[in-house]
Amino acid sequence: MGELALSIKDLKKTYGTKTEALKGISLEVKKGDFFALLGPNGAGKSTAINIIVGLVNKTSGEAKVFGHDIVMQAEDAKMRIGIVPQEFNFGIFEDVEDIVINQAGYYGIPRKIAKQRAEKYLKQLGVWEKRNHQARTLSGGLKRRLMIARALMHEPELLILDEPTTGVDIELRRGMYDFLRELNKSGKTIILTTHYFEEAEQLCRNVAIIDKGAILVNTPMKQLLKTLDKETYIFDVKSGKLPQSTKDFSITPIDEHSFEVELEKKESINRLFDFFSQNKVEISSMRTKANRLEELFLSVVKRGKR
Repeated sequence: MGELALSIKDLKKTYGTKTEALKGISLEVKKGDFFALLGPNGAGKSTAINIIVGLVNKTSGEAKVFGHDIVMQAEDAKMRIGIVPQEFNFGIFEDVEDIVINQAGYYGIPRKIAKQRAEKYLKQLGVWEKRNHQARTLSGGLKRRLMIARALMHEPELLILDEPTTGVDIELRRGMYDFLRELNKSGKTIILTTHYFEEAEQLCRNVAIIDKGAILVNTPMKQLLKTLDKETYIFDVKSGKLPQSTKDFSITPIDEHSFEVELEKKESINRLFDFFSQNKVEISSMRTKANRLEELFLSVVKRGKR
């Protein structure tokens, strides 16, 4: 097995006396991986990340970053991590270049080297032209890119991104994807939390799904995709009554003119249209349901309850 960038063993976090945010999770991320941590709000993603970076104290268990214990060797562990939080946390009245150079100073990096790195990362992320502007003048997407540049100033071995494309338009998002791919190809280990399954699918090689403080799935992305054995379609009705569920088809009304149907991928959709014809339902339009993460998550949860 290759060197581990992150090793978590039986990590638990209890707030007060009752709330279990983490229920003894175990996780390994290899050096050089591009890893996705998926889950709904309140699943435990942020708690796990905050423990790793030293913002929250664990209740019990163990976490190591490149072999350095986050408690016993906290300074060594933190030096190897770059964190891009979900919320903007820089001085909005500071100039862009000053924000990243000052960040380097916290890690003892000489100003000359800091200026070179600032130019390098701000150019790569498309923010260099705004270097003398106050951060408050940047768009949401450029602020997000500034956060990434700041996290890279001490050139950490592990980059953790918490919902990095929140508020980022499509064009900037694609550019960010390209940058992160190249960064990963250069050897940087990246952990990504996201609500966008398509984002994780495009970028990540391995994935873990967490819910209610427990890891439900930890597998290669390609293997996980194979579990998506169902597709959900949305139909708009031109005429006729909305059809009802049968033993063959699971039908859920959306409103008085549309409904969705869950269909096995191996199932021929022609059978479904035969069913509509028999029930005198005329369809005006059809589309696949976009939220694949929701479908995947529900599928995983259902299997976990069996």
